[in-house]
Amino acid sequence: MNKQSPEQRIDVLAVLQARFAKHPERHGGLEWADVAVHLLDQPDKLAALQAMEASGGEPDVVGVDEKSGEYIFMDCAPESPAGRRSLCYDPQALASRKANKPAHSALGLAADMGIEVLTEAEYRALQELGEFDRKTSSWILTPPGIRDLGGALFCDRRYDQVFVYHNGAESYYGGRGFRGKVLA
Repeated sequence: MNKQSPEQRIDVLAVLQARFAKHPERHGGLEWADVAVHLLDQPDKLAALQAMEASGGEPDVVGVDEKSGEYIFMDCAPESPAGRRSLCYDPQALASRKANKPAHSALGLAADMGIEVLTEAEYRALQELGEFDRKTSSWILTPPGIRDLGGALFCDRRYDQVFVYHNGAESYYGGRGFRGKVLA
């Protein structure tokens, strides 16, 4: 992951603060000053949040992890982040493609960015905070049993419902990306 300059840290903190203030429904009871102090001590997490922002994710605080006490940031862009679409599911799927390979895989890019792909439960929890992926879809972390058989899961929101679907892990589409999270 790239190191950030002090100016980049200030810039990403300003963007995150503005988004935090604009969407209080996502993080009731939390104070930005507490979040900011926590972030300043974690340059790697700030770099991951900057990568989420740069790829169109619009990360925001959506809660606090009960086990670690860390703040949970998730991609809150209305649609799957534009800079993270047209990706197959994981590096294994990318390697298995013989022709028309996408540029990267969802799990591979997430690892490069220092973030995690959402689970189905996390994706559904995010959908409780707003309406996301009404025109796009997002890969989600797939259980090993499904992945071992060559499949992968993705979600979207249609008809005011959240749907989970399956596809071959090596497939990719212009309207499918992935949403990530960072614990900081």
